[in-house]
Amino acid sequence: MFIVPSHLRKTTLLFCSALLLAACAPAAMPAPIPTNTPAPAATDMPPAPMPALPATATPPSYSDPFAYCAAMGTIDTPNARYTGDKLPDSLVQGMIKKNIVSADAPPEFQHNALWRCMNNNVWVCSFGANLPCDEKADTSSATTAAMDDFCKANPTADGIPAAVTGHDTIYEWVCKDGKAQLGKQLLTVDPQGYIAEFWYELSPQ
Repeated sequence: MFIVPSHLRKTTLLFCSALLLAACAPAAMPAPIPTNTPAPAATDMPPAPMPALPATATPPSYSDPFAYCAAMGTIDTPNARYTGDKLPDSLVQGMIKKNIVSADAPPEFQHNALWRCMNNNVWVCSFGANLPCDEKADTSSATTAAMDDFCKANPTADGIPAAVTGHDTIYEWVCKDGKAQLGKQLLTVDPQGYIAEFWYELSPQ
């Protein structure tokens, strides 16, 4: 058996005590992270470009009423897509051909007309003798104060004139015992609400 000399025993004891204290010492804590450290600056990136919008096609325009109506279908009053004359000569000649107006009539009378589109075709109305081309049919079956006043003055009149009833009524109006009464229906109404008997379909020459 090995015997440690007495002069080394104290040194050995001190060394062991130092090792024991080192093993029992608490572990070192990591250094705290500063709380006032500024956040990294965001990278200045340019905004993403907006997607290009598709170009809107400009609708075609027409200077010929027949081509215009063929494209539009049905419209009461020509809009900005029609760029021709208000009443072109082609429509005047069409009215002459259909005996709507006379070839010998003054130009201002021949051009005193309106046209519109219905079912892709051109329809025309000549004002002529105060025809209501610019008005839709009056389908009311109720009498008016003007009719009653006329019948009070004309108790037995067989009919009330259009100047009293209005040129756009589709009915005949009569007086009976001094009161206005509804007579028979004289005119019909087309699909767009106009008086059918005043409008004529034209075809390209």
